[in-house]
Amino acid sequence: MDEIITLTVEKSGDRIDALLAQNAEGITRSAAQRLIEDGSVLVNGGTVKKNYKCSQGDVIEFSLPELQDIELVPQDIALDIVYEDEDVVVVNKPRGMVVHPAPGHPDGTLVNALMFRCGDSLSGIGGEKRPGIVHRIDKDTSGLLIVAKNDFAHLGLSAQLSDRSLSRVYECVVKGRLREDSGTVNAPIGRHPTDRKRMAVTEKNSRSAVTHWEVIARYNGYTHVRCRLETGRTHQIRVHMAHIGHPLLGDFTYGAPSPEKGLEGQCLHARELKFIHPRTGEKVHIETELPQYFKDVLSKLGNEIG
Repeated sequence: MDEIITLTVEKSGDRIDALLAQNAEGITRSAAQRLIEDGSVLVNGGTVKKNYKCSQGDVIEFSLPELQDIELVPQDIALDIVYEDEDVVVVNKPRGMVVHPAPGHPDGTLVNALMFRCGDSLSGIGGEKRPGIVHRIDKDTSGLLIVAKNDFAHLGLSAQLSDRSLSRVYECVVKGRLREDSGTVNAPIGRHPTDRKRMAVTEKNSRSAVTHWEVIARYNGYTHVRCRLETGRTHQIRVHMAHIGHPLLGDFTYGAPSPEKGLEGQCLHARELKFIHPRTGEKVHIETELPQYFKDVLSKLGNEIG
């Protein structure tokens, strides 16, 4: 039997399909519309249309169909491999690629591509749906990601994530002009109290989060920034930069209400990795060029200013 979920509307004005998409994990707006049209959503005990605008105090009841198991299948998808040996693969992930299968993204992911390339050699520690995945980056974030080919490598790399010896450096474009040349955001991050798809700086049910940033270049209304993660919380750079008043360009979730500079999705690239090879103990330093979309954004910002 499907689980019945109940929500009480806290403010008036939101469309019912948008509200469900914001608060039901794994449900897109189009999926919410199908549930409404199927009569699977009740507001104050009755059915509504998908464009119904909610009022404060409305009680919404809905049920989600039981999720079908996602079958992992190898897919011949081109990957930009920048480092590989018998233990570790480092991929330069393109913007728009999802890391592992999930509801709404059953295939076409990095994991599907890795399975085609590596077969059954990927580590199983990350779970059945995330073979080899040591850490993740968001769909619209491009750049370097480490994959473990075996459990030995996975344990070693995970330990480096925990003790913060694995260095990850990102570049991004944020809105507004940062006055200082560098700084640190030390603010705990947890799930947003009302929007399950978002994270937030909060003291409730949160974990420590530290981001070090420095200015690369300033433009009229924007700043090109380098960020080094000391911790690795979900959406950390996006949340922290928005928290200090400088959300990432193109980030609809934490900043932009509409596309800017032709960009939909955050302008964020994982540019540099430093880690200790889990088997040899040697230091590995990998750096990648900025992708074309990022260069195009910088060219649209005009001349640098002091």
